[in-house]
Amino acid sequence: MEDDKKDYKDFFKPQHDGSDEPENQDSEQIAPKQERPSYYYSYGPYKSAFQENKQAQEDAAARPTSVSGSSGTSSVEVTPPKPLRPFGFNPDSSQAAASKEWDYDRKRRSSSRSVFISFLAGALVVATLMFSADKMNLFTGNQPLISNNSVEASTNNAASSNNGNGANLQNVGLDINRPNNISQIASDAGPAIVKIETLVKSKGGTNNGSGGSFLDDPFFRQFFGDEGGSQNEQQPNGEGELQQVGMGTGFLFEKSGYILTNEHVIEGADEIRVTVEGYDKPFVAKLLGNSYDLDLAALKIEGDKDFPTLPLGNADNINVGDWVVAIGNPYGFDHTVTVGVLSAKERPIDIPDSKGTRKYEHLLQTDASINPGNSGGPLLNLNGEVIGINTAVSVQAQGIGFAIPTSTISKVLDNLKNNVTIPKTPVPYVGVGLQNIDKDWVTELKLENTEGALVGTVERRSPGFKAGLRPYDVIVDINGEKVKSREELIVKIQATKVGDKASLGVIRDGSRIEISVEVGDRNLVATE
Repeated sequence: MEDDKKDYKDFFKPQHDGSDEPENQDSEQIAPKQERPSYYYSYGPYKSAFQENKQAQEDAAARPTSVSGSSGTSSVEVTPPKPLRPFGFNPDSSQAAASKEWDYDRKRRSSSRSVFISFLAGALVVATLMFSADKMNLFTGNQPLISNNSVEASTNNAASSNNGNGANLQNVGLDINRPNNISQIASDAGPAIVKIETLVKSKGGTNNGSGGSFLDDPFFRQFFGDEGGSQNEQQPNGEGELQQVGMGTGFLFEKSGYILTNEHVIEGADEIRVTVEGYDKPFVAKLLGNSYDLDLAALKIEGDKDFPTLPLGNADNINVGDWVVAIGNPYGFDHTVTVGVLSAKERPIDIPDSKGTRKYEHLLQTDASINPGNSGGPLLNLNGEVIGINTAVSVQAQGIGFAIPTSTISKVLDNLKNNVTIPKTPVPYVGVGLQNIDKDWVTELKLENTEGALVGTVERRSPGFKAGLRPYDVIVDINGEKVKSREELIVKIQATKVGDKASLGVIRDGSRIEISVEVGDRNLVATE
C-alpha cells in the first residue's frame, strides 16, 4: 500500500538529473531515480491537487520557501504560481467526470428526439383535422366549396357594397372549367340536327364523284369543309342513275319540316336526301329558296308528325370569349359535338369558285372544330339557341372556323321560305381599273410625285365611262380629300352610297380638271 502511494506521488514529481543531491545521504533516502521535491506542490496522501496548490500559495505568502542543499538550508524568494485549473487524478473521479459528460450528451440527444417526435405528432393531428373539416364541410355546412353562383353572388355583393363609395366594379366570371351543361345541350339539340346528302344523275361512263361546278373545284370543297364523292370508288354506272356526290348538315327550325343549311351544300344537286334522327329512311327534300351571295338555302320535308326544332337566338348578344357548341356530321360521323369559344365577330372573307366569288360579311369566328361535313350545321350558345350556321374553315390553320350569324339569317328567312328573290346589297361602283403610280412614270405623266391612283382601264357603259374618265388619268382626290394610293381611293368610293355624286380631282396631261361621277350599283351592271 505504501509502495502504491509512493508510486502515485512519484508520477507527478518533476524529472531531475540529481546533480544537486548531497553526497552523504542514507541509502534509504537515496533511492534509484529519486528526484528532489517540487518547489510548488506539497502532496499528501488524501489532499486534492487544488487543496495542495492553495495551501502552498498560502505558505509561500507567509514565509520564504526553504530549500535544502549541500550548504544547508537557505531562504529563497519564489514567485507564487498562478492558480491552476484543478485536475481530478483519482481514477474514480475521472471515471465519474467522464460518466457525467456522457450523461449530458445523452440527455441532449434525447431532447432533440422528443422535439422531432412531438412535431410529427402535431403535424399528423393538424392534417387529420384539416381532412376531417374538408370532408365533412364543418365550416361551410352543405354548401359546395367552390360554386359559380357563390362566386357571382360574392362579386355582386362586393360591387354593390362599393357603389356607395363611388367605385365602379364589373362582375368578372371565374369559370375555371368548361360548362357542365354541354351534354344536355347536345342531347336536346341532337334530334333537330339532320344529315344532308346530295345526289346527281350520272351522264354515263364512269362516276368520278363530280356533279357540278362547285363539286369540280377541289380547293372550294376543301375550304368549305364538305365531304363529297371522293369516298366512293369509281365504278361504271348507267346514264341517269343517281350518285351521291356530297354530304353536309342542316337543322330544323320549324316543326312542319323547314330546314336551314348552306347553299354550297346543295348546289348542283338533282336530289337532296335528309336523314332525321328517329326515322328509318331518309326524306327527299324540296329546295325552297337559296342565295349564292349569302350562302343560305331553305329546304322542306314532309312527315306524318311534328319534327323537333332548334330556336334561333340573337348573335348580337354573344360576346367574344363565350362558350359555343358546334354539332354536325364530319366525315359521315353523325352528330359529332365539338366545343370552343367565340374567337371574333364581324369577320369578312372572300371565297372564289367557278361561278364567281362569295363575299361573306359579319361572320362569327370560332375555334370549335369544324371539319368536312359540318357545313350547314348549327353553332349553339349555352342556352341551346342557334347563333350561326357553320360555313367555312381555314385550310392553312387549325381552330379557325366561320359561321353565318343569325342576324344575317333573320333578315332573309322569309324570302328563303317563300322562294322570293333576295335583293342584293347595293355595291358602290365607278367602273375603272386602278393602279399605283411608279416613280418612273412621274415625268412621263407630268406629275409632281407618286401620290394618287392611275386609271388603267375604263369599262364601257360604266359610271366612269359616262363621266368621261380616260386611261392614264390620275385621280388625286375625291370630294376634296386627297388620296395617296389606289387602296385609299377604293375605300373612299366604297364608303359612298349608290346614286351619290362624287367629285374627282384628275391630273390629265399635267393639268388638273374636275370630273363629277354618279356612283352606280355593280349588281345592276352585272345583270345588264
